[in-house]
Amino acid sequence: MQQKPFVKRILTSLAAFFLALSIWAVAPAVAQAYDNPELLPATQTPIIDLAKTFTDIQKEALRKDIEKFEADTGWKLRVLTQYDRTPGRAVKDFWGLDEKSVLVIADSRGGNILNFNVGDAVYQLLPRTFWIELQTRFGNLYFVRDQGEAQSIIQSLESVKTCLIQGGCNVVPGLPREQWILTLVTSIVGGAVLGFAAHPRKPGQMVAWQWALIFSPLWGILFIAFGIGPVVSRTAEWLPLLRNVAGFVIGALVAYLTPALGSPPEASSSR
Repeated sequence: MQQKPFVKRILTSLAAFFLALSIWAVAPAVAQAYDNPELLPATQTPIIDLAKTFTDIQKEALRKDIEKFEADTGWKLRVLTQYDRTPGRAVKDFWGLDEKSVLVIADSRGGNILNFNVGDAVYQLLPRTFWIELQTRFGNLYFVRDQGEAQSIIQSLESVKTCLIQGGCNVVPGLPREQWILTLVTSIVGGAVLGFAAHPRKPGQMVAWQWALIFSPLWGILFIAFGIGPVVSRTAEWLPLLRNVAGFVIGALVAYLTPALGSPPEASSSR
């Protein structure tokens, strides 16, 4: 009777062993494709499109554009798209990546499809904040859903090229509509803070300058740092700047006049 539990344990162990062996035998060899130099093309090309992100026309146009940019400026741009297979570090020797190189890696398996491998010389002109904003702007799921993965890569490269040509950038050029709306909202809120602060609090007083100055750090940060700064640093267009200034003025006037409109009329004195 005591041999039954022992035999049962032996049979269970054998069953587990054969199950593990069968899983290992039939498992797909996806992991073997990682860091596989055999995935590299036979001829030199600035684009390795393993994920089939580009159409033939897009790929050819982008190839010519990258090669012309490198011939004119000396900066080396390269693109690698991947999904379940990647050549890994083999691309470094294949492309001869150096301090003047930018490698864009697009992988749709994550929340953000863009990653960048940047040379030291490039990093001196385009700091870490630039690459974070570039990734956030063009690699997010909403942009990819609306514009597509190919446009995500192409537009990020255009921003990099623009900044390299002009000698460096701290922020990504261009002002997306969503970002401009945010700057407009902060401008209006900053104007409202100024308007409420400047509302007269004494009889005969037109503007409460003292209170306006006390609250100047708040409305100044909202309007100048968050309302004007992102606009002038990303675009030379005057229309977004004009709209933000108008929003600030309107917000200030509405907030300044609202307490006066809402205050009850003074009671007439009786003799």
